Amino acid sequence: MDKTRLLLSGILLASASAVMAQGAKNIRINEVMTNNVASIQDEYGQREAWIELENTSFTTYNIRGMYLTTDRSVLDSKMSVPERIKRMSIIPNGEPRTQIGGRQHIVFFSNSNPAQGKLHLSLKVPMSEPVWIGFYNGNAVDLIDSVTVPALAADQSYARHGNKWSVKAAENVTPGIENFIKTDETKDAYLKREDPHGIGITLLAMGIVFFCLALLFIFFWLFGEIMAHIDMAKKVVNTQPIKPITKTVEVTHDIAHATGNILQDGLKTRGIDKEVYIAVISMALKQYQDDVHDVESGIITIKSKDTGWSDEYSQMTHFHDPKQPLSHTAPRIPTTRDMK
Repeated sequence: MDKTRLLLSGILLASASAVMAQGAKNIRINEVMTNNVASIQDEYGQREAWIELENTSFTTYNIRGMYLTTDRSVLDSKMSVPERIKRMSIIPNGEPRTQIGGRQHIVFFSNSNPAQGKLHLSLKVPMSEPVWIGFYNGNAVDLIDSVTVPALAADQSYARHGNKWSVKAAENVTPGIENFIKTDETKDAYLKREDPHGIGITLLAMGIVFFCLALLFIFFWLFGEIMAHIDMAKKVVNTQPIKPITKTVEVTHDIAHATGNILQDGLKTRGIDKEVYIAVISMALKQYQDDVHDVESGIITIKSKDTGWSDEYSQMTHFHDPKQPLSHTAPRIPTTRDMK
């Protein structure tokens, strides 16, 4: 069991180291200026030689603990790690700007004092002489990138264009941003240079496709919901209980309209008394009460009515003795024998 755990731990450490090494290889030296006369200034207003690093990937990587050097003696493979570190300038911790985002840049000032800031290195860079610059991983053994900078005039820089380097005039120097692009460079050439493997354009195309599919889904979903609500509204309108209510409203509206016309005519002629107004309104209300159920389907209104049957019954029992029960036998029809 212990052997298995040790084996798994070793595999994980090796994988993490491989990932870190792969991320470190995406950092490269991008532009160098050795003779800074009128270029950028540091926080104290001083102009010093500077080195620009670029993250060529699309992921963020922290370069803290990595090294820059101008001492070629570190190329000796037999040199010990402590001896190498003595000949290098370490990129310090505690600086958020060392967390370089994808396709971003960072500038370090050389020939400076690290006490002035996290981006100030004691790295020795000669002003008017060729100089070799090496960029090492955090183990001070793996060389990530290197370049030999020729002697440069004042405010000139040595910049990378793809896999090639060239001297840039002072007006074309671009510290902290992407290097100068020629105006005659086509878009195809620019994409080929910036994205040689086509990863960026692939991700962009897939993103556009999925975005369009999402918009189509939202559109058809909303369209379906609207049509469902419209169908439901039609079913509710066409149901039977709505028609009597609609008819009642129409009758009430007609009565109110007719009453209003009568009242307006009366006001114009000024020949109708208050009693007539009251009678007209009473008749309208009476008509409304009588007609309100007649227009409703499926409702029967039963009104009581005096038929007179109860009066006839009282006449029949008027002379009857209440103590004697009524005979339930049918009356005898007289015959001719009785008449004789």
